[in-house]
Amino acid sequence: MSGDLASLVSRLETVTTRLESVAASGGGGTTPPAAGTSESVEAFDVVLNGKIKTFFELSKSFEGEVAEQSKLVEEAYQLVRGILVLASQHKQPAKDVLSTLMKPLADKVQEVVTYAEKRRSSKVFNQLMTVKEGIGCVGWVSVSPKPAPYVKEMGDQALFYGNRVIKEFKGKDEKRVEWVRAFTGSFAELQTYVKDNHTTGLVWNKQGSVCAGGAPPPPASAGPPPPPPPAVLPPTDAPKPSGDAAAKANLFASLNKGADVTKGLKKVSKDQMTHKNPALRVSSVVKEGEIKKTTSSAPKAMATTVKKPPVCQLQNKKWVVEYQDNNPSLTISETNAKQSVYVFRCTKTTIKVTGKVNSIILDNCKRVALCFDDVISSCEVINSSSVQVQILGKCRTVSIDKTDGCQVFLNKDCLDCDIFSAKSSEMNICIPKGSDDYSEFALAEQFKSKWNGKTFVTECSDV
Repeated sequence: MSGDLASLVSRLETVTTRLESVAASGGGGTTPPAAGTSESVEAFDVVLNGKIKTFFELSKSFEGEVAEQSKLVEEAYQLVRGILVLASQHKQPAKDVLSTLMKPLADKVQEVVTYAEKRRSSKVFNQLMTVKEGIGCVGWVSVSPKPAPYVKEMGDQALFYGNRVIKEFKGKDEKRVEWVRAFTGSFAELQTYVKDNHTTGLVWNKQGSVCAGGAPPPPASAGPPPPPPPAVLPPTDAPKPSGDAAAKANLFASLNKGADVTKGLKKVSKDQMTHKNPALRVSSVVKEGEIKKTTSSAPKAMATTVKKPPVCQLQNKKWVVEYQDNNPSLTISETNAKQSVYVFRCTKTTIKVTGKVNSIILDNCKRVALCFDDVISSCEVINSSSVQVQILGKCRTVSIDKTDGCQVFLNKDCLDCDIFSAKSSEMNICIPKGSDDYSEFALAEQFKSKWNGKTFVTECSDV
């Protein structure tokens, strides 16, 4: 089974390499339909020749980081096409085989994400983040039963930074505006394709061969497929006992060594003995580096996130809103000036607080929009990312702490509020201009401090 799986992955990589070379020779990321391809694959080729092709062409014209990242996106799309070719010719494989087939695509998506996250100081950071937020769309091949809405969700995520690019370059560099619209427009084409061809998930060929060894062979021009790895010959010795029998056998084998059983033990020097070194008794462990590591440490287990039920209730004088996810309209209306609002671990949720409350805290939230009337003391945003806050009434203080991506909309009645920020980035304050328009101002993220002989004088170095 392992040999067949390795052969399958190798052949899939060969097909992907051929598709990438065809795309490079054709230019612009186009993929001409090959002879014998299924209707599903041909329909996907139409998607590759649509808005996503325009996106690739515009990205190459920018060169630099945008072009490099788009090349990774193009490779991801070619991997998707390779998976579609497999699905059109084979039955759906077992879960372990399927996860192995999907791994190259998952790794490529992670490359795109990492590329953007490592360039936060780049001048084209918003463009890189636009692609980073939307690249997850190619993962629809592993989504079931609703892959089309998943594609739309990824497109909506890309709009957050895409709109920033449009606002920054509209009227200045229309080519970049067209770049954003080509990328965001490609999601609609991909969603339509998925809805028409893979409504409830990736469709496999029920009459096809078993996928454990049935990857489509490349054409003669690409050369024969790589041979499978050599088979592992069974050992000539008698089979080793397993389970309790193996444990007993190992025990008796150790006892039969006699005095030699202690030869494998490591000698402990005097400086490593806790009874001779009182300093070691505190922690009861030898300090790191005092003994050589003989075995590699086991990797730490990944922490699993437990999904808790959503909460929205009044506890004493505090409104507690927790673990709300994908809630487009959550309203807290029965409020008074003695109550506070605490929002914790919410994602993709819109919260509206009517009336006057004492304070509002937004903690560990992601992609949350908060709208409120009046706050007596302050509105605080802590440990969050990609949040929006709109003030309809009055608020004395807005505090932003350890947050990446915060947009605050003020109204004419609270232009005198104090805004405090610390350890945060991508902070923008929107001031009303006219009846339906706003002017956006970025808050400083970098500062320069200089000694003047008596104290340090700090001023903004970048906005």
